[in-house]
Amino acid sequence: MLELFFAPGACSFVPHVALERIHQSTGVDFTPMLIKLHRSENHTPEFLALNPEGQVPVLRESGDVITQIVAICEHLDRSAPSLQLLPSQGLARSRALSSLVWINNTVHPTFTHFFMPAKFTDDPAAQAAIRQFNAVKYRKHLESIQAQLPASGSWGRPGLEGVGFLDAYALTLWRWGGFTGIAPESLPAYRLFVDRIALDPAVAAVVERERITLHTYKAPA
Repeated sequence: MLELFFAPGACSFVPHVALERIHQSTGVDFTPMLIKLHRSENHTPEFLALNPEGQVPVLRESGDVITQIVAICEHLDRSAPSLQLLPSQGLARSRALSSLVWINNTVHPTFTHFFMPAKFTDDPAAQAAIRQFNAVKYRKHLESIQAQLPASGSWGRPGLEGVGFLDAYALTLWRWGGFTGIAPESLPAYRLFVDRIALDPAVAAVVERERITLHTYKAPA
């Protein structure tokens, strides 16, 4: 029995898409377990027993728990090797893993500093400075991602069908970019990639289940 503890629009979107793709391709079921971060459900005793860090995603399989998105992705890739959610071998796999880890340990934390500066200081002036600094830094990261995105097919999985982990993470980072004030037209190739990936049946199913919008940018009044 597979259970994914997720929060709408969070990085848990990545394994959520993978599990949906596995389900659509192989028939293996999973249970999506909604965690409402705005209600602090990630800090309940029940959830902290699963992950003392209070973070999503969490994958529970027949009672065994896996935390941390890279570990979850690697586990799901090995559980459904025919889908090649990551390239199966060689330099292509190493490069895809490198990109996945970079996203998780560099790009993602940059957004966290922008979105939740109170995690790093209780000084309001310092929080404002953190937000401003990391908004600029985050845009540079998305520009770097845009330069790596293919005009067709999957990111990091040349010649393979369906979406992989990098595709789903790229879409997640794009959504977050709107919150930092990045206008979609300023990264046109990235927007085209996201709009194309959103048509994938697994992605579309998860977007609907999580009730999220892809384009979060709101122009200044």
